[in-house]
Amino acid sequence: MLRYVLNRVLQSVPTLIGVTVISFLLMHIIPGGPAVIMLGDRATPQLIAQINRSLGLNKPLYVQYGLWVWNLLHGNLGYAYSYHQTVASLIALNLPRTLLLVVTAITISHLLSIALGVFQAVRRGRGGDHVVTGVVYFLYAMPTFWLGMILVSVFAVWLNLLPSGGIANPLQAHPSVISYIRHMVLPATVLVLGTIPGWSRYVRSSMTETLVQDFIRTARAKGLSEWWVLIRHALKNSLLPLITLAGMSLPFLFSGALIVEMIFNYPGMGLLFWNAAQNRDYPVLLGIVTLVGVLTILGNLLADLLYGVVDPRIKYE
Repeated sequence: MLRYVLNRVLQSVPTLIGVTVISFLLMHIIPGGPAVIMLGDRATPQLIAQINRSLGLNKPLYVQYGLWVWNLLHGNLGYAYSYHQTVASLIALNLPRTLLLVVTAITISHLLSIALGVFQAVRRGRGGDHVVTGVVYFLYAMPTFWLGMILVSVFAVWLNLLPSGGIANPLQAHPSVISYIRHMVLPATVLVLGTIPGWSRYVRSSMTETLVQDFIRTARAKGLSEWWVLIRHALKNSLLPLITLAGMSLPFLFSGALIVEMIFNYPGMGLLFWNAAQNRDYPVLLGIVTLVGVLTILGNLLADLLYGVVDPRIKYE
């Protein structure tokens, strides 16, 4: 097991390097720069050149990238121009908020997707299956930003049941846990409704194939209850596609969190990335891209390891 993990980590290093190189080049070829953003209307070629020189942006790109990698290997993610603090401190402040939002959404999405997928597989071709399929396709076609605005209009503006944004009540010096939960309901709901359609279809397809296998017929012939057959035999053998999808969907969840955090002004990694992109804050952008790349690699590795838990036939040498 340990040897397998080490091999996977070593194989992921070139991928991570490629991600950082491409991201670094794309960020620096975009017109403008932090000096233009910082100076605004006062920007002159002389002042821009002076700021670029002080920030090291006048050096060749390969030199800038080499210095960034060297600092990264020493645990230094750089200094955020627009925030006047280190990138590491910004990530340490915002990452837990996004992780809480994303992990909550993943957990709820998995539970609901499994329930819907099993229901559709059992009721395949019947009225309940068609109704759920129609709802799922409707949610799948719905843009995330549009769904977020609809929820804000209904639950925050018309019904006044939930806050429209933020992370807690700013009028409270020490917000309660209930305040944090109420502020997270709408963002988490958007992420959940955006991921359920794809995941539930995977579960339905996998369960449908499993239910016609010989070992399912054998289990039923032994007199086992239908509930036990579904949960103990069919569902366990149908979870592999969902595990794969969960590991590969981390970058998509973070990109979805970017849109959601913008809509609800939720102070997390997505909103931090958006603000840094507007300010051309390269160290912040690179730090977030690198972190998401590492989390994606870890997610895929975790999915591979969970295979062995779900399916004992899988062995890691």
